[in-house]
Amino acid sequence: MAPALDGPVQAALVQYLLRLGDDRLVLGHRLSEWCGHAPILEEDIALANIALDLVGQATLFLGLAGAAEAAGRDADALAYLREAIDFRNVLLAELPKGDFAFTIVRQFLFSVAAYYRLEGLATSSHGDLAGIAGKALKETRYHVRHSGEWVIRLGDGTSESHTRTQAALDALWRYTGEMFLADDVDATLVRAGVIPDLATAEPKWLAQVTGVIERATLAVPPSGYMQRGGRTGRHTEHLGIMLAEMQILQRSYPGAKW
Repeated sequence: MAPALDGPVQAALVQYLLRLGDDRLVLGHRLSEWCGHAPILEEDIALANIALDLVGQATLFLGLAGAAEAAGRDADALAYLREAIDFRNVLLAELPKGDFAFTIVRQFLFSVAAYYRLEGLATSSHGDLAGIAGKALKETRYHVRHSGEWVIRLGDGTSESHTRTQAALDALWRYTGEMFLADDVDATLVRAGVIPDLATAEPKWLAQVTGVIERATLAVPPSGYMQRGGRTGRHTEHLGIMLAEMQILQRSYPGAKW
């Protein structure tokens, strides 16, 4: 059961749940763009399944956000009737799918971070949040394993696959810091005991990611300025283009039902 929360904590919870849901909704849509285009049939199916997992997680998190908000918006309304400025996903998730190496590296970087966040949230005092996190954790464990194996295969493969994978890693690294940025939303929920302090998540992420990068004979990019803005609604132009495609049916035929 969900604990009774005061106004500021409830408002912070809504924002936090939107972040969790939007990350997965946007990245799931990006992965779905590979349907019918992956390099081999087996991977076409695997990417589609991961996309379905992410969209399913997004549905649960956004549904819980709508219930916590108590403004009459369900998961569908939050997915299809918000403008880009209202989305709270990290910038990493909205970047165009790029080549196969780019997609795989992004999925790996995101999935490892998601795993350690969900691991903490599975112990939340908020029963509904803990339940969703526990379910998503099982799926995310597979996402980490699958994408990690591909990073190693591509990095330690041909000269072409190695070059493309290193280029993807270099391009994406500057977006990873945003996944670990904590702000007043996080602090409010930590103080209220709704979420654990996940300060240890980033070191765990870095250790696991570095291990796979080294096995893939790739180089860890140097640390520097990290891109940010998605958590406060400041997105790249890519999100608006993606949402125009994703939301066209609902926008064209409001309230349409299958």
